[in-house]
Amino acid sequence: MNTADLLQRALKFDFLTKEEGVFLYHNATTAELAYVANELRKIQVPSGKVTWQIDRNVNTTNVCIANCKFCNFFRRPGHDESYITDIETYKVKIEETFRLGGDQLLLQGGHHPDLGLSFYANLFKQLKELYPDLKLHALGPPEIAHIAKLEGISHTEVLKELKANGMDSLPGAGAEILNDRVRRLISKGKCGGQEWLDVMRAAHQLDITSSATMMFGHVETIEERFEHLVWIREVQSEKPADANGFLAFIPWPFQDDGTLLKRLRGISNNVTGDEYVRMIALSRIMLPNVKNIQASWLTVGKTVAQLCLHAGANDFGSIMIEENVVSAAGAPHRFTANGIQTAIREAGFEPQLRGQKYNYRDLPAHLEEQVITY
Repeated sequence: MNTADLLQRALKFDFLTKEEGVFLYHNATTAELAYVANELRKIQVPSGKVTWQIDRNVNTTNVCIANCKFCNFFRRPGHDESYITDIETYKVKIEETFRLGGDQLLLQGGHHPDLGLSFYANLFKQLKELYPDLKLHALGPPEIAHIAKLEGISHTEVLKELKANGMDSLPGAGAEILNDRVRRLISKGKCGGQEWLDVMRAAHQLDITSSATMMFGHVETIEERFEHLVWIREVQSEKPADANGFLAFIPWPFQDDGTLLKRLRGISNNVTGDEYVRMIALSRIMLPNVKNIQASWLTVGKTVAQLCLHAGANDFGSIMIEENVVSAAGAPHRFTANGIQTAIREAGFEPQLRGQKYNYRDLPAHLEEQVITY
């Protein structure tokens, strides 16, 4: 293999193999990867704008039996701190989200052993009846798989019912690394990698827009990272022509603060800023059929995320009015609406507010500025 030849093929939107991606990871310079990824970004997102979003991550419940070794958020059933969010709490959070310019809830929870399809369908229906303009970016493949197992029905049946009751899109949560060797070590209680992909296949057939993620920098090999990217690309290539499929890909480094992975196995996040920029660039290169690549400022901070905008990323994600899961493992970074726009401009781009389906939104005329308290 030859670095120059592979990068030329990447510029033609060729599908590079796992082995070719690994070769570039080990042999191409950061400057080379960033240049090629930036050129691809210019073709795929020619506006030169960097999109961002205002939404809120609200947790349906913190009860979970998946027992992921990187999660400090969950509580076991019956724990004194366990909860299921009630409708009055949703109302307060949604109305504040609207005041702060948001239009969406990223609605996720855990694998609660007693919450089946009717619970989520009724919740979505009630929220949409109260707030018809609210967008629900809800659950994730592991939760869909969990509900399907509880009910003894297919992923498609679960997704159809949720869509009928108000689900607007499906987050790419719970992907971590899709290889089952890794999943057995860090998230044994979640669905396997192929089932995660199968849930997304079913969602795309129903024209439910989704995203994909990768949490890296823990027990995976470099080969397993690129296997993950190839599998995402393959599922995207199978989607119906008129469906969005994976509209975005978001990689982020494992956050280790206080996690079982760190305490019991000594696994720490040692992903450098340079490595993160390289993985953003390689994500753009390996995923020529996924239009939007998001830099995870929450986990890597403003400066590294700004560099990613020159290495293939075109999206800065959400200001996340509320976020509890990744933050519980040590992600310290925060942005307000003004702050995220300033950061994008500092990097040399024009900020553009968007919705979940990357539709442009006008900034609300009277945008109340969030006060960071968490």
